[in-house]
Amino acid sequence: MSTLVEVGRLAGVTPATVSNVLRGRGRVSEATRERVLAAVRELDYRPNLNARALVEGRPHTIALIVSSIANPFYPEFALAVERAVRKHDYFLLVCNTNNDPSQETAYLQAVGGSLSQGVLVMHADFVRVEELIALRRRGVPVVLCMWEKPDQLPPLPCVAVDFYQAGVIAAEHLIKLGHQRIGAVVGSEPSGNHIWRYRGFCDALIRAGIAHPPEEVRFGDDTIDAGRNAAHGLLAAVPDLTAVFVSNDLPALGVLQAAADLGLEVPVDLSVIGITDIQFAHQVRPALTTVAVPIEEAAERAVQLMMEVIEDGGEEVSRIAVTSPPHLVVRQSTSRVRRSRRGA
Repeated sequence: MSTLVEVGRLAGVTPATVSNVLRGRGRVSEATRERVLAAVRELDYRPNLNARALVEGRPHTIALIVSSIANPFYPEFALAVERAVRKHDYFLLVCNTNNDPSQETAYLQAVGGSLSQGVLVMHADFVRVEELIALRRRGVPVVLCMWEKPDQLPPLPCVAVDFYQAGVIAAEHLIKLGHQRIGAVVGSEPSGNHIWRYRGFCDALIRAGIAHPPEEVRFGDDTIDAGRNAAHGLLAAVPDLTAVFVSNDLPALGVLQAAADLGLEVPVDLSVIGITDIQFAHQVRPALTTVAVPIEEAAERAVQLMMEVIEDGGEEVSRIAVTSPPHLVVRQSTSRVRRSRRGA
């Protein structure tokens, strides 16, 4: 394997100049740059990231902690983060906790400050925030991504998305379509992060004078299977519902499956709306109406905030960046209320 010194010798420059060319830094003439790149190609030079980290005293990776890589939202977000960190000459290390607190702790101990320069944490409701605070006190930059608790700002830098407003938007869409009996499937427990989406939905119903008794909601997990099971129970208990609000797209796909299981046509018999706008939302049939959140923007802002924290060094940083508002994406799973085929 060739070295930085060998590339410099072949190009007739110092190793520092080779490093500047490869990293796009410093003032280097175009002729010198071309000689260095030609030498890199001839010697098939590959940077030694471990050696580089030792020389500079820091790893060139950023860790992203996610709760379940099986949820398609997280790979989509990870791709956006990866594009953003590469702009800053970093690599991305994705850590999947499988919703396991012990696995989360192991990752934080392993990556914080050694394998990664900083740690981005998704939906911090599943992470024990005190562990993140302890990590920050040890000098490791920590940024929370997709924070959705508007009245509980964390003691760490974060990028927030107004998921409460997403719930409002979803409810108002169904109300404008004439729906009065609207059920809800929430992809978390009542104390979980999806509660803000559900509260926005409920507040919009209250303002419209629409009743929403406890039997018209089911809480559970953020999976397709959980959404399907919840919808079966909900529709059995309240068969005259004409629409279902779902706090995330993944369980919303399960609601679509439950409707099919029960012989219901969406949206003729039942309108369904989700939140997030993952890729599957427009790929299923009927395509899912949803409230899109700015994934790309959230990833960009989280990485930018991480770079600012890294640059600040050991100084305490308490910042919040709020993304653009969510917006409605109307597809084929919602329509004006019609007489149900169930005879309701």
